[in-house]
Amino acid sequence: MRGKNPTWYALVRWVIKNLYFGTHGGFRSVNQENLPLTGGVLVAPNHLSHMDPPAVACGTKRQLIFMAKEELFHVKAFGALISSIGAYPVKRGESDTESIRKTISLLEEGAAVLIFPEGTRGDGETMLDLNRGVAMLAKRTNAPVVPVGIVGTNVVMPKGKKSGGKAEVIVAYGKPFRYSDVATAPTEKENRELFTQALQQSILTLCAENGLALKTGQKHSD
Repeated sequence: MRGKNPTWYALVRWVIKNLYFGTHGGFRSVNQENLPLTGGVLVAPNHLSHMDPPAVACGTKRQLIFMAKEELFHVKAFGALISSIGAYPVKRGESDTESIRKTISLLEEGAAVLIFPEGTRGDGETMLDLNRGVAMLAKRTNAPVVPVGIVGTNVVMPKGKKSGGKAEVIVAYGKPFRYSDVATAPTEKENRELFTQALQQSILTLCAENGLALKTGQKHSD
């Protein structure tokens, strides 16, 4: 599965970018050239809103495939829509070997896979601790990882609220790096920590440079 119908994907992306973000404060992409246009790559943003996946997709010409929590596929119409643009389900809070195998296969096939290292949405003030899955995938596949800072989606569609306000949505793409670039410690545990710290700091910096200063240290609450 390298991606769904590119024409349909481009249409959905255009509608969201222009008719949704365009009427809710605007949209801006920063340094999209940092996302390689070919080859397997992990795209790793902070997570603020259900609008984050389409925001990241709107910021780049490259077609993305993304993990989405299994519950979203239980709503048939919405599940069909996100499946049509390349989403696949992941079970949160447990080891989902099927989705892990699928992600590894996609990366080996040369796909760009969007995955949220926090695992769930934050509150727009504090970045959640990153889970170990991204480090594992980065090490197993040696795929480059592109950190991404998302700003504004928490205003446009806030967590836990039925409606939001207007704000410019900014998606900033950082420079890609590989697990091997930062894994310089003698033990695997230390290397995972070095990778996680590097990824988290890159995302925090991208957010701060574009107007969202996130704190760190918050544990997952759902």
